[in-house]
Amino acid sequence: MKTRTHVVVIGGGIAGCSTIYHLTQEGWTDVVLVERNELTSGTTWHSAAQVTNFGMNQTMVGLKSHSIRLYKELAEDPDYPINYHHADGGIRLANTEAQMQGYRHFASMARGMDVDFEVIDAQECARRHPLISTDNLLGGLWDPLDGDIDPAQLCQALARRARKAGAAIYRNSPVTGLTQHKDDTWTVHTEHGDIECDIVVNAGGYRVNEIGAMMGVHHPVASMEHQYFLTEEIQAIKEAGHRMPLLRCPISDYYCRQEKNGLLVGFYEQDCKTWGMDGIDPHFVNALCPDDLDRVTDVLEGAFARMPALMDTGIHTVINGPITYTIDGAPLVGPIPGKRNAFCIIGLRAGLGEGGGHGWLLAQQIVHGEACYDTWCLDPRRFTGHANVELTALKAIEDYQNEFRFHFPHEHRPAGRSAKTTPLTPIMAAEGAEFTVVNGWERVDYIKPTPGFHPTLGFHFDEAFDVVASEVQHIQAHVGLCEVNGFNRIEITGSDRHAFLDGLFCGTVTKRKGRVGLGYLLNRHGMVKAEATIANIPASDRGPARVWYGSAAASEYHDMDWLNSHLRQDKDVEIKSLTNDQTILVLAGPKARAVLQSASRGDWSKEGFPWLSVRETFIGYAPATVMRVSFSGELAYEIHVPNASLYAAYLALRDAGKAHDLRLFGARAVESMRMEKGFLHWKADLISEFDPFETGLDRFVKLDKPDFVGKDALIQRQNDGPRKKLVTLKIDATHAPAYGGASLMQDGTVVGTVTSGDWGHRSRLNLAYAFVDTALSGEGSVLDLDLLGDRVSAEIIAPSPYDPGHTKMRG
Repeated sequence: MKTRTHVVVIGGGIAGCSTIYHLTQEGWTDVVLVERNELTSGTTWHSAAQVTNFGMNQTMVGLKSHSIRLYKELAEDPDYPINYHHADGGIRLANTEAQMQGYRHFASMARGMDVDFEVIDAQECARRHPLISTDNLLGGLWDPLDGDIDPAQLCQALARRARKAGAAIYRNSPVTGLTQHKDDTWTVHTEHGDIECDIVVNAGGYRVNEIGAMMGVHHPVASMEHQYFLTEEIQAIKEAGHRMPLLRCPISDYYCRQEKNGLLVGFYEQDCKTWGMDGIDPHFVNALCPDDLDRVTDVLEGAFARMPALMDTGIHTVINGPITYTIDGAPLVGPIPGKRNAFCIIGLRAGLGEGGGHGWLLAQQIVHGEACYDTWCLDPRRFTGHANVELTALKAIEDYQNEFRFHFPHEHRPAGRSAKTTPLTPIMAAEGAEFTVVNGWERVDYIKPTPGFHPTLGFHFDEAFDVVASEVQHIQAHVGLCEVNGFNRIEITGSDRHAFLDGLFCGTVTKRKGRVGLGYLLNRHGMVKAEATIANIPASDRGPARVWYGSAAASEYHDMDWLNSHLRQDKDVEIKSLTNDQTILVLAGPKARAVLQSASRGDWSKEGFPWLSVRETFIGYAPATVMRVSFSGELAYEIHVPNASLYAAYLALRDAGKAHDLRLFGARAVESMRMEKGFLHWKADLISEFDPFETGLDRFVKLDKPDFVGKDALIQRQNDGPRKKLVTLKIDATHAPAYGGASLMQDGTVVGTVTSGDWGHRSRLNLAYAFVDTALSGEGSVLDLDLLGDRVSAEIIAPSPYDPGHTKMRG
């Protein structure tokens, strides 16, 4: 066994084998994989091993396409071929029009990744899969490249190639401990000796948290028992003359694929069961859970109705084994929060089908710092302090029960709600609030007109459209109040704080006392990493002179890791998170100043507190820090209040607002208004696949600064010229917004991709942002948008169609 290497990957399933193989492909060959038993002896060996191209976003589609290409190459390797049933095709069924709308959107989204899905009717589903009934069926989504693969052969093939490239793989070598040193290197302790390394990767499958505990972290991953059975031969399959397509059924919660001349049929029953919550037997290797077919009786009845041939077929073998889930069902692939030189590739519930792509993206992150796609949908840091084992288990159960039912827009499922609340949450609920969820926080979405108001789930504008319009119109004419909880707030102190930030931001960092600025941070490739407001708060009895770094709620762990990774011991800089200690109350509308003046002493006039100012004050008797900034485009104030005083500040503002007809509003109104102002969302419009010039942030870049992270790469990118440009679109449709991922076409070719969209209630425009080919990015260009299967006109217009001069929010 080596005693020193660059990277140690822990775990020999598809996650670990894919990672070590792709590390060698990226040029790192001094790498080691350690496995406690034999390769594929965990979940991998009993995987149903389906290989689909379907994904809920473009990153997922892209990594699955990579898996398919890689697996096909491995299958065709004359020296070591593996069994891969490539391109049998697969159908995802639907029995509601809303599901069909979703499939049309996913087909539009996938087209931008060079993947061609087809939306077909019920009769075509039955023609392509002659074993199914069309009862209670509208149609489905056809994936032409769907297939299945041999799990053990796949992992052995990846391991073989990794070894040939120089990697070392040690089987039967349990890891007994992990030690991180002051220089951030690691010692991996095993039963056969220690390995010193620079980087550790947790690819531990269902033992993920045993490994996590060795480094003092917990991962939001839980295991579920999952059953499938193999049938005896089916005569119709023998006589078909072709392999049966794969089938996934959200109507009856089952899937099936051909296995020899029979079927492999798997179930996602409602009476499902977690596994390993109280520890895992160390001898659970190449093992299964006891069969429990009684638990899947209800699902089996639905499968019989959809596929009558099953009623005349015997069961050959039953498999019941653990598979891993995360809180949102997507894997955790990337840096481990709060740790340096530590990564994970875990929670891969569909590991075999996706594992090739996950290892590919992780290897790029380890070697280059970023992957070719924005990987936020996989990033382990998207879950924060609320992600404990109890919440993870509840969400895993819920996700298991809805395996083939995708989330609709504005759908927030009930399990694990109220994980993060403020003193105002019950108050807002009593006011009739409908809540959305942001990084676990319950945030007001809109105020319901009646207690029983429940909009229809779907991709068209829903019944809340007029409710949101009323909130926006009231803000435009009067004043509204909104709670924004969970906003990422990091306090930075020390004499070198401004120099520290100046080296991270690509533009000017505001240093003036009492002033606020907006800026952008880049990665070392010159791409957009983060967006943040910087508020310079003068010294007072509340603390020394300090900077508040504010960013999106979802970025809490992401941004903290990025800032900490650039701290130097020889600089006077201290960083502390205030994210969970304070909450923002937003006052917006032309009467906002009058309300604030009534609730707080001091001069709040335009001259006394101009645009982009910050001031410590009191709202009533509640201490607060007020910033004059606006995400709505109206005159607005962000009022930051310690949670202990939040209710008092709220009451003071409500009381002051009575004379000015103050009303509550929510996140959907904010989304509509920000679209009209050209304001961008992190990880929707601001992603690491594009630089600030492509994203339209030229005014926030100062290349004449001495240095900042990503400067050299950005200069090179500027010299090369942009590939895409972010534009604002006016959509010629009134029935539905454009959703992120939808394709923009010209002459049948994809030329752009939507990042976000919504109706602008003040401009009365259906708006979208999109990255499009540079040659087509000029104002007045007209493109075809694939909107839920229909081609509609999308015209590029100037940003900020509402008050383009920003006179209202500056006034």
